[in-house]
Amino acid sequence: MPPSELDQLRAHIDTINQELLNALNRRAQLVQQIQRLKRSLGLDPYDPAREQAMLSALCAQNPGPLAERELRQVFSTIFGLAPALCDTDQLPSVSRIQHPEDLCIKVGELEIGPQPLLIAGPCAIESPEQLELVAQFLSQSGIRMLRGGAFKPRSSPYAFQGHGKQALEWLKASAQKHRLVSVSEITDPRQLEMMEEYVDVLQVGARNMANYELLKELAKSSKVVLLKRGIAASLDEFLGAAEYLASTGKRSIILCERGIRSFSKDTRFSLDISAIPLLRQRTYLPVFVDVSHAAGRTDILAPLARAALAAGAQGLMVELHPQPAAARSDAFQQLDFEQFSTFLQDIGLQRKR
Repeated sequence: MPPSELDQLRAHIDTINQELLNALNRRAQLVQQIQRLKRSLGLDPYDPAREQAMLSALCAQNPGPLAERELRQVFSTIFGLAPALCDTDQLPSVSRIQHPEDLCIKVGELEIGPQPLLIAGPCAIESPEQLELVAQFLSQSGIRMLRGGAFKPRSSPYAFQGHGKQALEWLKASAQKHRLVSVSEITDPRQLEMMEEYVDVLQVGARNMANYELLKELAKSSKVVLLKRGIAASLDEFLGAAEYLASTGKRSIILCERGIRSFSKDTRFSLDISAIPLLRQRTYLPVFVDVSHAAGRTDILAPLARAALAAGAQGLMVELHPQPAAARSDAFQQLDFEQFSTFLQDIGLQRKR
């Protein structure tokens, strides 16, 4: 049976569709070339005046039957594809598309990433004796990462702010003595040179996640950076902060979910479990979870930790103090030694004998 007129018209439409597809892809290639050239010249990639000029010229040359309104809709959509045509080198550096394999970070003899790790220690370093007791206990328990705050950003200016450099000296001494990796928070770019001398992993607290000047300085450091999520930050904002660290080529970055602010009054913050698998999907960086700051209490730390590990967390952070009731900060969320041993058993990390 010879092809009908309808079949012929449809075949003609198919040919035009293919021509449109080829033309759109050729246009996309030209847009990418223009973007690369503009970047090399330091020019803004978006030029609204150029878009309006192109639309006006097309409308003036339009023979119909498309009306001007429809024509503008079609080409506005085509022009709007330009941002999505960025080259892969403009994708976020922390994106899993850029690096499909999980990142393994080496700190001394310790590998961060392949196996779940635990960071533990006091909220604030209060004395060399306190820190020595904690470091010795962690070493005996098989835990390899020691945390302790030397600079403490507090809601009240009258609260204990930490012992500063002296605390860093105590931290380095105890960590080296017991062969532990030290973790401490940096709160100001001016602290960087000093802290690099004493600390293995520099922590950026939730309050400083959006301190971009601090992040820019840390991007230049050879130290591992543990970046905590802000209490009201979306995952896009969290990864954007990580991008400040990674945009210069830095890869030694750990992400840490630590709970977000919500309407709940039962916990200090609300632990966003869904953030863990979502971050693991979107980035190759190790993802840790600070259950102590999320809960603000000790009685539910083990269930939260198990949930975090089940969701894909590659590490946990908990606060540990020889005498939590006497702690100078966050007393209610710090475990004592006996509670910590039970916690290890409850989450499946048996104490080392």
